[in-house]
Amino acid sequence: MLGLSDDDRARVGEAITAAELDSDGEIVAAATPFSDAYHDVALHWAVAMLIAVLAWFAAFPATLSRADALLFGGWREVPGPHELLTLLMVFAVLSFTVVLLLLRIPALRMALTPASTKQRRVRRRAIMVFKAGAERRTVGRTGVLIFLSMAEHRAEIVADEALHKVTSEDVWGEAMAALTTELKAGRAADGLVAAIGIVGAVLATHFPKTDADTNEIPDRLVEL
Repeated sequence: MLGLSDDDRARVGEAITAAELDSDGEIVAAATPFSDAYHDVALHWAVAMLIAVLAWFAAFPATLSRADALLFGGWREVPGPHELLTLLMVFAVLSFTVVLLLLRIPALRMALTPASTKQRRVRRRAIMVFKAGAERRTVGRTGVLIFLSMAEHRAEIVADEALHKVTSEDVWGEAMAALTTELKAGRAADGLVAAIGIVGAVLATHFPKTDADTNEIPDRLVEL
């Protein structure tokens, strides 16, 4: 599902090993097909369409009578409130259902999900993965997660406590840029390798290799 070959996985593992040679820090690379199903987004669009239909007929009530005449030849010469309200309900429910069914298509649902929502969900998933797989798993609290979410074409870098004390979020900007640029071009493995190298350089600067260092987290790509 990730579109990564065995060679890609091997390259990522080798990049992690090389990046950790000069540092006591630990790098975790993780990739997932998507960070969220975004079913709530589909529901929001369906509700928005339902409201839009109701708003249209509220603004242009005469169109409801014309729709009655066009579809059914008119229940009466002049349709009453009961007929018009029934027709309005049918249009509203139909629009809601059609949009909800259309947005069962993952690609369409993803395309209609706001960028800000994707960014928040990817960040949330990255933090969850970090807490489960990297946080407090190193003696010096020097773990870094490089997280890739394929469908959203987004990535996150989450650092452990010790790194937060000596760096800012800006320090990961170059790694993020390298990762997302390659990801958008369909070269996820190249992006991961490039980002790992940059993160390794940051770790070597702040936490250089010591004799006490051990490999605390396996050097491999984690696929979720």
